[in-house]
Amino acid sequence: MSNVVSLVRRPTLRLSPADDVVIAAKPLSAGTVVEAEGVTCADAIPAGHKLAVRAVAKGQPVRRYGQIIGFATADIAPGQHVHTHNLAFETFERDYAVGVDVKPVEKPAEQATFMGIVRADGRVATRNYIGVISTVNCSASVSKFVAQHFTPEVLAEFPNVDGVVPITHSSGCGMDTGGAGMDILRRTIAGYGRHPNFAGVVLIGLGCEANQMDALFQAQQMKETEQLKAFVMQTSGGTRKTVEAAIAAVKAMLPKANDIRRERVPASHITIGLQCGGSDGYSGITANPALGAACDILVAHGGTVILSETPEVYGAEHLLTRRAVSQEVADKLIRRIKWWEDYTARNHGSMDNNPSPGNKAGGLTTILEKSLGAVAKGGTTNLVDVFEYAEPVTTKGFVFMDTPGYDPVSITGQVAGGANMVVFTTGRGSCYGCKPSPSIKLATNTPMYERMVEDMDINCGAIVDGGSSVQEKGREIFEMVLRVASGERSKSEVLGIGSEEFIPWSIGAVM
Repeated sequence: MSNVVSLVRRPTLRLSPADDVVIAAKPLSAGTVVEAEGVTCADAIPAGHKLAVRAVAKGQPVRRYGQIIGFATADIAPGQHVHTHNLAFETFERDYAVGVDVKPVEKPAEQATFMGIVRADGRVATRNYIGVISTVNCSASVSKFVAQHFTPEVLAEFPNVDGVVPITHSSGCGMDTGGAGMDILRRTIAGYGRHPNFAGVVLIGLGCEANQMDALFQAQQMKETEQLKAFVMQTSGGTRKTVEAAIAAVKAMLPKANDIRRERVPASHITIGLQCGGSDGYSGITANPALGAACDILVAHGGTVILSETPEVYGAEHLLTRRAVSQEVADKLIRRIKWWEDYTARNHGSMDNNPSPGNKAGGLTTILEKSLGAVAKGGTTNLVDVFEYAEPVTTKGFVFMDTPGYDPVSITGQVAGGANMVVFTTGRGSCYGCKPSPSIKLATNTPMYERMVEDMDINCGAIVDGGSSVQEKGREIFEMVLRVASGERSKSEVLGIGSEEFIPWSIGAVM
């Protein structure tokens, strides 16, 4: 893929000399002459969409980023709009070339730091919440009732506590108690229960559900402490009594939770969940590579970044295996890709079910094109490990976690794995927020940023506008990560978003 360093405002953007298409930097009407490419627009080309700059015969591959993004379903002439009407997904063999792009990581002369919250066990938090987690949908309302008690007025005497957050979901019963779905749910709940951004956690179950509280504790090697309490509604006396008992438990946790102070710690304690949602034709040109540049900086400082959304790296996984530090790491990723091919096939689906209608309206045509832009979020450093969904991330550096492409499900897995920050790129305008890990949102284009400035933290559209380079934006993102990790609130936190975004990956039949 081309490493776009800086772009000036011009009608189209070329990403690689090998490309058959260029990207419209603004809407182009039919008849517009693109002098740099020597073509005249035969069609109107929306901003972010593709313009053919050379002839491609039906059945032949079309390239963007110097990589195949699909195959022509009709003869394409220079000047034509290239999109869903003449470009389609097909499978093809890719050269995994394991490890050929592995390179040493250059350590910075001076260690970056932030003001973090150091827990008793040495882990570092970026926020200081108390969580109320339901083990099953049947206890979701009770969990919310408990959290709702702790209004800003009630918490006023605990200024160091960021809030009491209900973590609820729609699963936990009607499922195989020994299946993969249950394993994933328990691993996810335990990951939140242990998350450093929670100073205390109350778990609430119903009592007769498939996800039994005792089985959860045993499977995940959890035990009750002063800051981790469990309640089962059917043995606690029902709704009202469980709410009262859980409120009392949270009240008992608050003094200790409040007894913290932020202190300067190395940036190596930051773990970022990387995400893109509502992507458009600019995502792989501006926000994603800029986030990748920020990730390279954090990795150099010893931090961790988690790339995920396996269906959205499909077709670009060969760019990751080239960076894998070993055949074992590459094989882990390839096995997950093969699992997804089988998973979609047995559910009568297709890996090209993605991009979404919104993605396509923004200029993306196939999953191959979307994936090539999506992997840019992970920067250029070595792929050091691959983890399954919600598995604790124990390796520093650039890692991959197997998750679906659906943003809240993917981020739930990343946070369960230990992400204490989320950075989310969007072209169409996703308004995602996350608790307990703060979410920073990057806009891929200036018009959307200006339209949704209350939701967007950084405008990466300046790269296309000519006001910034990818590396400059990467540095800006990294500096904001340090500030938000130190306590500065992101736009989604100011808006109060993040209490409804816990969605564990649900696999298997509902019984």
